[in-house]
Amino acid sequence: MAIRKPTAATPKTGPMYDAMAAALDQTMNQFTAGSIIKGTISGIKGNEVFVDIGYKSEGVVPANEFADATLIKAGDVIDVLLEQLESDSGMVVLSKSRADDKLRWDAVLAKYTEGGVVTGTIRSKVRGGLIVSVDGVDAFLPGSQVDVTPVHDPDPYLGTTCEFKVIKISNERRNIIVSRRELIEERMADKKRELLGTIEKGQQRHGRVKNITDFGAFVDLDGLDGLLHITDMSWGRIKHPSEMLKVGQELDVIILDVDMDRERVSLGLKQATPNPWDNIGGTFPVGSRLRGKVVNLVPYGAFVEIEPGIEGLVHVSEFSWTKRVARASDVLNVGDEVDVVVLSIDASNQKIALGIRQTEANPWDTVQDRYPVGSRVTGKVRNFTTYGAFVELEEGIDGMIHVSDMSWTRKINHPSEVLQKGQQVDAVVLEVNPSDQRISLGLKQASDDPWNTITSRYAIGQIVKGKVSKIASFGAFVELEDGVDGLVHISQISDQHVEKVKDALKVGQDVEARIVKIDRDERRIGLSIKAVTMNESQIAELTRDLSITDLKPGENLVGLAAAFDDAFAQSEEWRPGAE
Repeated sequence: MAIRKPTAATPKTGPMYDAMAAALDQTMNQFTAGSIIKGTISGIKGNEVFVDIGYKSEGVVPANEFADATLIKAGDVIDVLLEQLESDSGMVVLSKSRADDKLRWDAVLAKYTEGGVVTGTIRSKVRGGLIVSVDGVDAFLPGSQVDVTPVHDPDPYLGTTCEFKVIKISNERRNIIVSRRELIEERMADKKRELLGTIEKGQQRHGRVKNITDFGAFVDLDGLDGLLHITDMSWGRIKHPSEMLKVGQELDVIILDVDMDRERVSLGLKQATPNPWDNIGGTFPVGSRLRGKVVNLVPYGAFVEIEPGIEGLVHVSEFSWTKRVARASDVLNVGDEVDVVVLSIDASNQKIALGIRQTEANPWDTVQDRYPVGSRVTGKVRNFTTYGAFVELEEGIDGMIHVSDMSWTRKINHPSEVLQKGQQVDAVVLEVNPSDQRISLGLKQASDDPWNTITSRYAIGQIVKGKVSKIASFGAFVELEDGVDGLVHISQISDQHVEKVKDALKVGQDVEARIVKIDRDERRIGLSIKAVTMNESQIAELTRDLSITDLKPGENLVGLAAAFDDAFAQSEEWRPGAE
């Protein structure tokens, strides 16, 4: 009910008057703009709710300031904020929503202080952060304070109820700033200190993979991060921690070391299982045959995993009995499964030597049975060296023909003078050495030595025809038949003086000459072109000029042959290309 002012009929003195005046003053003092007072709903008309606050006139509150205008009725007592005692229309202007806001704010101020913990619900996004409702009051949560890790998408947080730390309260601006990150970090620090006080070397702890790097993984031990180095993840070889772990994975680890001063913990995963190298000799005895997977390739060999955590090296020299392997990658790929044999074990250094070729029979063990000395073989010329040619007898088995075994009649300086790569040849096995994996072959031994019957085909004094095959400074070689050459010394080319052999003869030129020397042991035939037209007396005169005396009748040509000895000596020093 409104307070009535004293009327003219009211006595202006006495206790009653004083009481009424005091009550009126008290009532009028509360009717100041910005104050919150209680009022009674007296009626509702359209969008206006009339409220009696005990003033001489009623106040008006817009209906939309009520949460649900359909639920209000006359007689309800509500809190309102007095905005204006009299409007232009003479009405008292009231606000329920501002009263509610002020009451909530005052309640928050009374309940919370800076540094305290509040519970709120994240209700919306704004520029730079989120709005959190704390007991009906909006607080600002900066984007950098949402979580301990940067949050790029805040949508999953909308509608969630969390605890926050009050960072700042501004009463003048009615502004509250909160942080979820600081609260989490403080609690993590508390938990970390608690864990450091209980954690010990050798303990097994449960954790969750928090982050993965090239050198290892950080594991969250429920508030304390430990480093699981890549070398402590597996007894075997891994190239990257992601081969074994993924972020969010839960696992049991062993505490390897604790640094209390630096608050660092080293973890191990492989230590939770027995070391497979402890009984390696009994598990994989030397000579045992195994099946493994290629896990790494290096130029000098391949690492093969024979069980998880156990790898052995197959050196390139142990790939094949017969093939020369330059690089392991020429034969194998990572991931290939191969059969191997254990060759040796070094448990102290955790090394196992493996062999692939030992899984098959060594063809060199029986090579003497297949290619006995003296047997004739056929093969393909595969490669040349300066001293001979390699002939492939079967896959992986080569024999070598030395240049000295290529011709009965010619001195061969390089195998390309006689053979071509890819050429099929017949040869004779001269020597077999399985331990050194060598087979010596002879090309000339596959045919008869023409010098064995040379004296039955040629005689001193005989006139023969041939073709110039080579020219040297001291004379010319004339091919009489396949593989048999004779030498015409420069002095025996013409009756006239010959300064240079190439001026008188050309390679390929047909000539006629007389045989003046035959030495089967030294495989030499001396020829004279100018002696073809000589008679006995002329030959005798020629021998005298060459200081050959006391010749018996019919031996003039023999005496003349002595003049070729020096020339043949020079021919031993002659090489193709010399003038």
